[in-house]
Amino acid sequence: MIIVEKSLQNHNPFLHIVKKSIQQKKLPLIIFTHGFTSAKENNLHYAYLLAEKGFRVILPEAIYHGEREQGLTERDLYSHFWEIVIKTIHELNNYKQYYVEEGLADPDKIGLAGTSMGGMVTLGALTKYKWVKAAVSLMGMPSYEEYLHWQLEQMKNLGVSLTFSDEEIAGQLSVLRQYDLSLQPNKLDNRPLLFWHGKKDPIVPYALTYRFYQSVKNNYTAKPGDIHFITDEHADHKVSREGLKATVEWFEKYLLQ
Repeated sequence: MIIVEKSLQNHNPFLHIVKKSIQQKKLPLIIFTHGFTSAKENNLHYAYLLAEKGFRVILPEAIYHGEREQGLTERDLYSHFWEIVIKTIHELNNYKQYYVEEGLADPDKIGLAGTSMGGMVTLGALTKYKWVKAAVSLMGMPSYEEYLHWQLEQMKNLGVSLTFSDEEIAGQLSVLRQYDLSLQPNKLDNRPLLFWHGKKDPIVPYALTYRFYQSVKNNYTAKPGDIHFITDEHADHKVSREGLKATVEWFEKYLLQ
């Protein structure tokens, strides 16, 4: 039996999914982060399949989302995008620390994954946390600086008047560079990393993600299978069942075997 437990960490809601028969054991841990305007419950299908394999899975709720929403419109929420990403990266460490200290997570078998914004969170976290042993990015991308410029260009093209001054943009870029894996690929440290991305994605440009993969894959010459990119030629901004299955198999391969 798989149990789904609603819990709090530092007053922040999250879901804990695990097999009932092993819930008190030290297990491999996966923290799976949802996308922008989504919520933790929307990734329960990933958590269920991972828990079936023997993982302990945490689905955090990002600030301003789900149970933590504060009545912001989607447009207002968009202006907080990078605040959400960075705050979520920092909160990941709290979940990891709690379950390791409680003896419920194996510190040598911890994985991160996420969809869209959650994929960006995952890739940014690789710049900060050596405890991440394997990762999966579904429609995410690591090039924070380039993506901010892309966002600003999109807003201009849509005729949205920018409320940020040049100084504010420069300050935001200065912060983002600290988490931008494309600017510090050595932080990846050849850890197992899987990408899934639809080629027709209008939200997170496929090209930014694939370019990063191409730039780092030659660092994996000793173990080329430890980095992999799945391109869906027809998908836009929605992960296919292939991506779901590949996520489970990736963690099974690198954190269970």
